[in-house]
Amino acid sequence: MKLALIQQKAMPSKQANIRRGLAALQEAAQKGAELIVFPELSFLPFFPQRPNDPASISLAETIPGPTSDLIAAKAKEFGVVVIFNLYERFGNQTYDSSPVIDADGSIKGIVRMMHIMEGPGFHEKGYYQPGNNLQLVFATKVGRVGIAICYDRHFPEYMRSLALQGAAIVVVPQAGAVGEWPANIFEAELQVAAFQNGYFAALANRVGQEEVVDFAGESFVVDPFGQVIARAPAREEAILITDCDLRLIPESPAKRHFLPDRRPEIYRNERFFISDEQ
Repeated sequence: MKLALIQQKAMPSKQANIRRGLAALQEAAQKGAELIVFPELSFLPFFPQRPNDPASISLAETIPGPTSDLIAAKAKEFGVVVIFNLYERFGNQTYDSSPVIDADGSIKGIVRMMHIMEGPGFHEKGYYQPGNNLQLVFATKVGRVGIAICYDRHFPEYMRSLALQGAAIVVVPQAGAVGEWPANIFEAELQVAAFQNGYFAALANRVGQEEVVDFAGESFVVDPFGQVIARAPAREEAILITDCDLRLIPESPAKRHFLPDRRPEIYRNERFFISDEQ
């Protein structure tokens, strides 16, 4: 299965970003990509750089909606699976959301970021409600695709749940800054998740200096043995295309050993835990 990660700068204009995104999607598809992934807030400036701005609601949209309709049409035209990310409006709530668009243009489902970050340059709690969708993995033309949106990837329980739902590949729409964490820790963390859970993992990061945050780029792909098999450059726009041999998954340590040897009946036992008061 050929995967493409779109590492693209965000301009102030949403429409300009969408045009550039559609052009990148087309280029990736013409180069043989079957699964195409965009970063977090794929076609928007990263507005959570600043604390809650009521005017940002104008950037939110429904799913289906104008942007997902455009992406779905392109997915169908080129016969590719596409994962992107947007500021979703659902009723009176707003979410950080990734629709899963199959190669026939249908929306297989929506994943909403569950864990919401609050920190310098990432004032997300003023914009997003925590998602509560239980289905995080969807059957597509390229196989079972799971989603971990940005901050969700730091929670081992979440990453394990993707394996338990049968993910063959986990994609991470990301907004990661230059110097945000110690060198290589983001990469090592996803290597461990892929190794422990027996899936491919692919992180599509934002890139470029915005108002407050300088996004790093360096999107990358990890195989189910925990090895980085492809990496995009730092601080540059890029379309990273790589082959993911899904036949490797049954041979991975997680599929052969870790997952079959789990003992969830022990983990659920209240005696297994120590309370904060002890």
